[in-house]
Amino acid sequence: MIFTSSAVSGAVATSASACADALQALLALQRPLVMAILNVTPDSFSDGGAFLSPDAALSHAKQMVTEGADILDIGAESTRPNAVPVSAAEELRRLEAVLPAVVRLGPPVSIDTMKATVAAWALDHGAAIVNDVWGLQRDPDMADVVARYRVPVIVMHNRDAADPQIDILADIAAFFERSLAIAARAGIPRDRIVLDPGIGFGKTQEQSITAIARLDCLKAFGLPLLVGASRKRFVNSVTPSPPRQRLGGSLAAHILAVERGATFVRVHDVAATVQAMRVMTVIGASA
Repeated sequence: MIFTSSAVSGAVATSASACADALQALLALQRPLVMAILNVTPDSFSDGGAFLSPDAALSHAKQMVTEGADILDIGAESTRPNAVPVSAAEELRRLEAVLPAVVRLGPPVSIDTMKATVAAWALDHGAAIVNDVWGLQRDPDMADVVARYRVPVIVMHNRDAADPQIDILADIAAFFERSLAIAARAGIPRDRIVLDPGIGFGKTQEQSITAIARLDCLKAFGLPLLVGASRKRFVNSVTPSPPRQRLGGSLAAHILAVERGATFVRVHDVAATVQAMRVMTVIGASA
C-alpha cells in the first residue's frame, strides 16, 4: 500500500464522494457517452506533439468541451505499439501544467496512465476516473490507489504481443476475470468498473475487428463497456488511410460498438462523434 500520509488521507476523504459519483452521474444520462482524448505527448500515433504545450492542450480541451465531450481523458505517456516508455517524473512534468486547468473546465477528467503514482497525483489534483490500459495487472499498486481514492476505473484488456492463433474474445474474458479478482481483493466495488476490450492493443487487425463485432459477448459481465476505435490501424487494414483520415471508419466502428452494447466511446474527433451518436439515438428511439 502507498500514500498513507495524513495530508493525502485528508485529500482523499474530501474528494472521494464526488469522484465515486462521477460514473453513476454519467450513466444516469442513459445515452452513448463520448470520452475525448487529450494526448499531452510527443509521440502518440495520431496527434503526438500537437498538444504537448500547455496552451495548446488547454485550448484543445476547451474546444472538445464545446463540442460536447462527456469526459476528458488526459494521458502523458504514449501507449502506441513500440512507444518509448517514460518515467513517472516525466509523465508528471507533462501533466502538472495541464491537468489542473483541464479539471476546471467542468466535465469529469480521467487520467490515462499505467502508473499508480501518476494516478494518485492526478486524483489529488481533481481527476475523477482512472483509465488503466493494463487493467490493474501491470502496476501492483494501481488497484490499491483506485480503492483508496474510491474512484471509478476503466479496466482495459492488453497483451504484450498479438497472437493470431488465439480466440481473442476468450482471452479478453479471461483477462477481465483476473482484473475483477484483483479489484475485489483491493475492495473496488463492481459498480465503479468499466470494461474496455482494448481495440488495437495486443491484437491483430482482424482480432480488433472481431472484438467489436462480438462485443455483445462481454455484456455477460454486467458492467458498462467502453470502446476506443478512433483512428486505429484496423481501419487502415480495410481502407488504406493515414490516422487523421480515418474518421469515417472510426464513426462506423463506434456506432456498431454502441449497437452491440458499448456505453462509452473514446475518440479524437469529438464534434463528428457527438453528432453521430445523437442522430443514431434519435433514429433508434423512433424505430
